[in-house]
Amino acid sequence: MTQTLAERAVTRKAPLLAIRGVKTYYGKIVALKGVDLDVQEGEIVTLIGANGAGKSTLMMTIFGSPRAREGVISFDGRDITRLPTHEIARLSIAQSPEGRRIFARMTVYENLQMGASINKFAYFDQDLERVFALFPRLKERINQRGGTMSGGEQQMLAIARALMSRPRLLLLDEPSLGLAPLIVKQIFDAVKLLNKSEGLTVFLVEQNAFHALKLADRGYVMVNGVITMSGTGRELLAKPEVRAAYLEGGHH
Repeated sequence: MTQTLAERAVTRKAPLLAIRGVKTYYGKIVALKGVDLDVQEGEIVTLIGANGAGKSTLMMTIFGSPRAREGVISFDGRDITRLPTHEIARLSIAQSPEGRRIFARMTVYENLQMGASINKFAYFDQDLERVFALFPRLKERINQRGGTMSGGEQQMLAIARALMSRPRLLLLDEPSLGLAPLIVKQIFDAVKLLNKSEGLTVFLVEQNAFHALKLADRGYVMVNGVITMSGTGRELLAKPEVRAAYLEGGHH
């Protein structure tokens, strides 16, 4: 069936990730109160907000744990709201979770194998070279156990492990948390490079609003489980209320 140009334009504009009216509960506590958010293919989108605003809850809800009690989450036009987590992972969505959660007793190499297992090691050698080019430190540490590495190295490993499955969408949860500024810069530079050179779509949850908004095409602000503002990264950086809440005492 051939599509007209107008139909094709409409089809193309559907977001890669669409979140509509999502509500998530912890017991009786409403953590997300009807969240609407879009990530277009090829974009870097960031979600900023204070600690406890619900940012990580949204990231985990996309992956089905906890599950959205109301609303719809769709990826590439497919409703994934009720899918089990392992099935979501097979759809070319990868997550580098908050707190890194690498396999501490496994070596760097074994952790990367775990990431590649999702697509059955289809491009293993190629992807190993790719992540080592991004994070040369990991190549030096290839036989070292994950748990004995520094926080920055573990964060690099968590991202590299996610990349080994060749995702179309990379979810990054607080990648700069607790890391030295130089390491944070390396990680953000790597994300920017992946986006520019490979067109990787990235959804980033960050407390470091300045770095995140500088990196992002678009951003959203979350307060108490509700999206209160959205715009381009530059627009949000310029807003006095964003500066006052998230940037004062930091960068200007």
